[in-house]
Amino acid sequence: MGKPLIFEILEKPATSCVITLCSAIWFYIQKKNIGYANVGLSYETAIEGQYWRIVTSAFSHISVVHLVFNMSALWSLGVVEQLGHLGLGIGFYLRYTLVLILVSGLLVLWTYHLLIQKFKLDHFRRVTAVGYSCVVFGWMTILAVKQPSSSLNLFGVLSLPISFAPFESLIFTSIIVPQASFIGHLSGIIVGYSIAWGLIHGMNNYWTVSLLGWLVLLLALSLKRTETLDLSFIGIEPIADSSSLPAIGFPSGNGRTLQMNVIPSRGAELV
Repeated sequence: MGKPLIFEILEKPATSCVITLCSAIWFYIQKKNIGYANVGLSYETAIEGQYWRIVTSAFSHISVVHLVFNMSALWSLGVVEQLGHLGLGIGFYLRYTLVLILVSGLLVLWTYHLLIQKFKLDHFRRVTAVGYSCVVFGWMTILAVKQPSSSLNLFGVLSLPISFAPFESLIFTSIIVPQASFIGHLSGIIVGYSIAWGLIHGMNNYWTVSLLGWLVLLLALSLKRTETLDLSFIGIEPIADSSSLPAIGFPSGNGRTLQMNVIPSRGAELV
């Protein structure tokens, strides 16, 4: 017999917290009838300066199937928290989850930028990505490199060898969730390999806190500039020259207020 659930939760505290957060956000989105266009990340919203969507898109799910798939995979991947002897563990898990959220989101936007500017595929201006799959696929990849003998359990009934799980899951997700974002999932895999192979490294506690602090400040500023929320407690004057805003490789926002529509429109991709 397996361990009681409470013991597994205690062994995977960070994973359990993320699953609880994503599930609570999904429930809130359903209750308030919020569409993916309100919380998702797209090229158009990024160039308008809505950088906060990098975070909201990662933790938001619109489809219950998408939520269950991601959380089921994430629960299985929570074993990373218990692998301190392999240089992983809960500290590594928390630090590089932050890296996966941020870098995979930026990689998705850079890919959209390339497709739009170089290949003239304007469709990708309006494609909106939501979901935690970038992080899930990133951890699949890291675990596949660090412990290739592991397996990934999905829905408690399907077990995949972890060595091939990122690419098997990429195909499987595309079948059961037709709107699944190939670009988003592939971005997570690329960032995962970059971490596992040491191309992205050095995230100690100091750099994690510093990165988190700058990220919170940037997101708060972008919220203040682009939303109608009362953020008067942020004592920084709006910057008149948009060229001086922090950049992510795209033209900065123009500071206008986005009129949001709670009814989903076409162009969503689930990540």
